Amino acid sequence: MTQPVLDVRNLSTHFPTRRGVIKAVDDVSFQVGQREIVGLVGESGSGKSITGFSILGLVDPPGRVVSGSIRFQGEELTGLPQKAMRTIRGKRIAMIFQDPMMTLNPVLSVGTQMIETVLAHDNVSRAEARARSRDALGLVGIPSPDERLDAYPHQFSGGMRQRVAIAIALLHRPELIIADEPTTALDVTIQSQILFEIKRLANEFSMALIWISHDLGVVAALADRVMVMYAGKIVEAGPVDDVLARPAHPYTVGLMQAIPAAVPRGEPLKPIPGMAPSPLARPSGCAFRDRCDRATDICATPPALDLSEAREWRCFHPKEWRAA
Repeated sequence: MTQPVLDVRNLSTHFPTRRGVIKAVDDVSFQVGQREIVGLVGESGSGKSITGFSILGLVDPPGRVVSGSIRFQGEELTGLPQKAMRTIRGKRIAMIFQDPMMTLNPVLSVGTQMIETVLAHDNVSRAEARARSRDALGLVGIPSPDERLDAYPHQFSGGMRQRVAIAIALLHRPELIIADEPTTALDVTIQSQILFEIKRLANEFSMALIWISHDLGVVAALADRVMVMYAGKIVEAGPVDDVLARPAHPYTVGLMQAIPAAVPRGEPLKPIPGMAPSPLARPSGCAFRDRCDRATDICATPPALDLSEAREWRCFHPKEWRAA
C-alpha cells in the first residue's frame, strides 16, 4: 500500500481558559494521499481551521497539541523543534489563508514578498528567485506576470490577490497544500476560475490538498473525499459523491438541506435547529444530540466510529445507507 502524504492519528488540540479547557480538535484521525483533494467542511467553530494550524505547528499559545500523531511523508511532526518545522512549513507544506490582505504585506511589492519566500528556503540568486516568482504568477493565470511582480497588493483585485497567495504557496512545489477557505470572499465567477486552477495544478504537480470550507457546493466541485466536522470531531467521511448523495449523519443531512440548490424552487430552506454548543459546555455523548431529531437516550453515550467500506460516521441513528 502506498504511504499517505499525511497521516493524522487521534489529534487533539486544546486551549486552556479561565473558564475551562476548549477542545478545539478532539481525537481527529484521517489520511491524505498523493494527488488527493480532501474537503474538510463544517460550521464556524467546528475546528476546521485549527486542524490545519495544528498540522503546520501554527497554534498560538496557550493553545497546543496535547496528544496524537501527525506524520508527513512518514516523518513525525508532533513535537518537532521549531527550527526543523520551519524547513518544512512553506516549502514542503504550504498554506493558503482566507484573506490574502491579511497575509500579504501592503508596503512591499508582490515580487519582493515572493522573492524573499524563495530565498528563505533555497540558496539561489535573486534573479533566479524572481524568475521562479514570475513563472508562479503565470501558472495561476495572472497576465503580464513580469510587470505585476512590481505591483503592490492594493493594486490587485480580490480574485487576483488570492491568485497571488496561491502562487506563493506553489513557489516550492509543496507535497501538501492546506487551503483555509480561500475563495469565501470571492464572487462565484472568480471562485469557479480559482477552483479550476487549483484542481489542475494539484494534478500537474502531484500535490495533495486539504480544502477547508463551510461551502458544500465548493467541496462537491473540487474534492475527491469529504470529511464533515462538528464540535471538534469528524462525524462523517467518505468519497464526496457518496457522502453528498447519501449522507448518513444527521448533521450532514442538515447541511445538505440548508443548501438552496438542494431545495425545490419556492420551497423554504430547512435550517439546522438551535445553535452549535459552546466549546466550554458541550453535551455529554454526541455533541449534536440537542439539535438532532433522531436523538434518543443512547446518544448521551459517545458514539463510536462506524465503518462501511470507504464510509465512516459517528452516529447511533444514521440515515439508512447501503453501499452501491
